[in-house]
Amino acid sequence: MTDRLLRNERPPGRDLAFIARMLGFITPYRWRVAAAMLALLIAASSVLAIGQGLRLVVDRGFLSGDPAMLDRMLLLILGIVAVMALASALRFYLVSWIGERVAADLRRAVFDHVVTLEPAFFEINGVGEIQSRITTDTTLLQSILGSSFSVAIRNLLLLIGTLIMLFITSPKLTALVLVGMPLVLIPILVFGRRVRRLSRSSQDRIADVGSYAGESLQAIRTVQAFGHEQEDRSRFRGHVEQAFAAAAERVRQRAWLTGLVMLLAFAAVGIILWQGGHDVLAGRLTPGELSAFVFYAVLAAGAVGAISEVAGDLLRAAGATERLLELLNARPAIAAPANPRPLPEPARGEVQLEGVRFAYPARPQQPALEDISLHVQPGERVALVGPSGSGKSTLLGLLLRFYDPQAGRILFDGVDLRDADPAALRQRIGVVAQEPELFTGDAWDNIRYGKPDADDEVVRAAARDASCTEFLDRLPQGFSTPLGPGGVQLSGGQRQRIAIARAVLRNPALLLLDEATSSLDAESEHRVQQALERLMEGRTSIVIAHRLATVLAADRIAVLEHGRIQAVGSHRELLRSNELYARLAALQFDDSPVSTRSASG
Repeated sequence: MTDRLLRNERPPGRDLAFIARMLGFITPYRWRVAAAMLALLIAASSVLAIGQGLRLVVDRGFLSGDPAMLDRMLLLILGIVAVMALASALRFYLVSWIGERVAADLRRAVFDHVVTLEPAFFEINGVGEIQSRITTDTTLLQSILGSSFSVAIRNLLLLIGTLIMLFITSPKLTALVLVGMPLVLIPILVFGRRVRRLSRSSQDRIADVGSYAGESLQAIRTVQAFGHEQEDRSRFRGHVEQAFAAAAERVRQRAWLTGLVMLLAFAAVGIILWQGGHDVLAGRLTPGELSAFVFYAVLAAGAVGAISEVAGDLLRAAGATERLLELLNARPAIAAPANPRPLPEPARGEVQLEGVRFAYPARPQQPALEDISLHVQPGERVALVGPSGSGKSTLLGLLLRFYDPQAGRILFDGVDLRDADPAALRQRIGVVAQEPELFTGDAWDNIRYGKPDADDEVVRAAARDASCTEFLDRLPQGFSTPLGPGGVQLSGGQRQRIAIARAVLRNPALLLLDEATSSLDAESEHRVQQALERLMEGRTSIVIAHRLATVLAADRIAVLEHGRIQAVGSHRELLRSNELYARLAALQFDDSPVSTRSASG
């Protein structure tokens, strides 16, 4: 598992690491960044040049009384404005492109990474939380990189440039500006830290909203069947109000920050104008120099105000970046070793469990499996039976290496699963769950999920073996008919048959079946059972059994209770020797006690 939950505060001293990781996404586009910075520099320089143009207009145009000189000075300013407009347009395009591109790259990188993380990671952190980070946080980051960041850089350059021009124009008045500067910076530092903390909290609350909404909407049939709409509305309203409260507090702090900075900045301009006016009257400044100084002072005040305005956005971006990079920094607990041991070719499908003990990360003191030892020979069919919670599904999860046992080991074809590449292992395993997962798309997409490079004829053959063609061909567009999210337009039995076709297409060495026919009607079950018989022929199969037909077809049956194997044997042997199995046979399997006893001979 990861060494900490995503919501935990990150350790101190990680700022540089976060910045360096973020720069890694920008570096591939360094030439565009350089072009954007050059355009930004030209635009900022043009704004500063307007101040000097203003000085010339006043001193050489208005005060000289020469209309031709006034026209030339105004044309000069117009030329400067044209250069500024072109540079600003180029800067906007380049920066917006970079923001969109980096956000897309980051979104892709986060998804590429999280799909490698083990199921336990999602069980602890929540799919909705992670989904919010991939969508909401990257969208926020895109808007910041595409606008707010360039605005901040532009105004920072303007601030530096105006301070230089102020000093050239009047060192005395510039001293007044520098004295007042700390009064403006202190609120930015004080309120900025609060805004950053509140921004992160606001993003977390928004993630809660998305997570709850997604969970409720995915289970809308259950919500409506139990008349739970009003309760869900109330709970969702609570999450929304918590998100609003966090956002409102962040906005309040930003409002204080913006208002205070603007007040202090323009108050400083007023003081400078008062002092500069006296200097003009005393002959120490020309009217043009005072006009230019006031222009630069207003620019400086506007730059400081703009920086304070976007500071909150930048701090929100910092929080969003941290949340995204935390996902990227999460290390999978289940990963291929540096030098994975290759699995034998061809695959035999031999499985061996030796003293396996496993407890879920959320319940480390409550073992789900305890001292499990079982040897499944190549081509053997083993049924797992036991009451709910006995560890049957957990055992299948361990064989897929979704988890690693805390004690003991599991071998596939003689190789310890910890020494093998999980991807190579899973390529040799076919899975049909009791509740199959289908994806948005058509039947071609969902069946081909088992083997992405399979051609249409092979896919259709797999569908035929799983008795899918009879209903897929009747759909409006046949196999190309959209099945809806999760295959909602199909019945449970039809979804199950598509999942079986997916396993048929994979042609695996080991089959893991969680009672693959449990949701089928009698006729479909018979057809699918025949397909499964053909599929299981010569292959190792481990089946979670809920029906007598499955049990009778198994070579051996393992009886589980409280995470332990209580007995292993044939149906007839266990009926005579194991009380738990006899009770399960009478109560759990879809047959009456009479028929169960008659099956025992």
